[in-house]
Amino acid sequence: MIVTSAAAKAVFRSEKMGKTTLAHGEQLFAGLNAFEPGQEHRLHTHAGQDKFYFVLEGEAEVTVGTERSKIGKGDFAFARAGEEHALKNVGEARLIVLVAMAPSPSAAG
Repeated sequence: MIVTSAAAKAVFRSEKMGKTTLAHGEQLFAGLNAFEPGQEHRLHTHAGQDKFYFVLEGEAEVTVGTERSKIGKGDFAFARAGEEHALKNVGEARLIVLVAMAPSPSAAG
């Protein structure tokens, strides 16, 4: 599978973060999270799944465990399985983040 212009596949919603699946295999899930200014994905965990965020466009505040930082285009954040994490669009423009989880949500049970 090849996906060109991945960021162009982002879906934005006025009421909450938008999600787009790019790939869903037995061991890995990859997708896009799309945020309007001010939208957030609140603090949460994934038991048995590692997750990363890679910013394609925009600016975010990311929390991983006890760390909190502002990140932007080209920046990366990683949360180990069971580690709390959150992401918020703190910029004035839209935020598009590539997200991957392993194992894939369906494989994690």
